[in-house]
Amino acid sequence: MTQQPLFLLSLPRSGSTLVQRVLAVHDEISTVPETWLLLPQVYALRERGAFAEYGHTPASRAIREFADALPGGRDAYDEDLRRFVLALYARASGGSGTYFLDKTPRYHYVADDLFRIFPDAKVVFLWRNPLAIVASITETWGRGRWNVGRWRNDLYEGVANLVASYESHADRAHAVRYEDLVQDRPAAWQALFEYLELPFDTSVLTEFRSVDLRARMGDPTGTTRYETITAESLERWRATLRTPVRKRWCRSYLEWIGHARLSTMGYEMEELTDALDAVPVSARRLPSDLARGTYAWFNRVGRQAAAALLWRKRQR
Repeated sequence: MTQQPLFLLSLPRSGSTLVQRVLAVHDEISTVPETWLLLPQVYALRERGAFAEYGHTPASRAIREFADALPGGRDAYDEDLRRFVLALYARASGGSGTYFLDKTPRYHYVADDLFRIFPDAKVVFLWRNPLAIVASITETWGRGRWNVGRWRNDLYEGVANLVASYESHADRAHAVRYEDLVQDRPAAWQALFEYLELPFDTSVLTEFRSVDLRARMGDPTGTTRYETITAESLERWRATLRTPVRKRWCRSYLEWIGHARLSTMGYEMEELTDALDAVPVSARRLPSDLARGTYAWFNRVGRQAAAALLWRKRQR
């Protein structure tokens, strides 16, 4: 029996590793640490978004021409790509279980392609309070230092990509909020397993601690920190986002996301902004935040200018 792909889509630091570990307890779900497998496969047909020594742009044009000339055209190419990926999933898991779970946060870049290439896939969208995501990135990857500019693509493009993809494919997907999963609400887990058409046993909410998914790519803290499902992480963001620089940036970020996207994700703008305004201000990291924020702005502008120049040269 061919395994059915199961994709868990979210921004980084959304609690996806916890969800993956809980799902992996079930006998019908196989998984491995983040694969990133489908990113180069999908980008092989995209002119923009990747650079390579061999010349990605002409290669993508050649591959598209090759795919279009196949008997069956691009659909045939997708069909063989699907067989190739499913074969790798089966080899990685031994072919056991109904599903192979592929959890790779950067799949927000190829979310729509996943629905096209894998029409029978189950797709779960995991949302989390954007303020908590910003704080978790700062603490986990910045070690408390304000360097969210390094993950700007995930924080901005990721939100836009995931919301747009969910709105286009809501009839084929399941959405759940991280907060609902950890606030002692078995109903949220029950609904998730019902979407997967699998029986739900509350024992998975404790047995997940035996699932080890540590690898080079993935969550460097959650795989070892969390032995139980707890809501203690829900308010932790407040201690991180206390400086004037961080609060101002976060307010601007929420305004960019906007009411409509937040509503799709299951959040209210007013509730998040009120919670942010209620955070007491601290100047402890203010000089560092100002310096790092200024550097990040100049670095982003410089990179954008360099990328635009390189693209124009490649076009010529």
